[in-house]
Amino acid sequence: MVRRLMFAVAVVAQLVALYWPRPVQTGTSLPVDKLVHLAIFAAVLWTGVRAGLRPRPLAAVLVVHAGLSEVLQATVLDRDGNPADAAADVAGVALAWLLAVRGGGSRGAVDTPADEGAPDRR
Repeated sequence: MVRRLMFAVAVVAQLVALYWPRPVQTGTSLPVDKLVHLAIFAAVLWTGVRAGLRPRPLAAVLVVHAGLSEVLQATVLDRDGNPADAAADVAGVALAWLLAVRGGGSRGAVDTPADEGAPDRR
């Protein structure tokens, strides 16, 4: 239950960050925007896998969403569609993939909701 709630929070945060009518200005020369893009896509994949979603379809949806979100920002929201943002999004998916799927926990496997109560997972 908690893992599904965390996934839902990550998805809502991603949607708000991507589709807010005006881009947030950071006032710094640091690549904060790219780090935010990386983090929000990584968070969705990471929490989705931890909530029991299959990683490959989720990663595929997120990669498509990375490009689509930039097109929508440029056309519908009258913001700048930035290919570098889409690249940061995909990098976040790749990072979370490495951590959640390849790193997979103590036995190299991703926990599923059925594993939460298993004696060897405590």
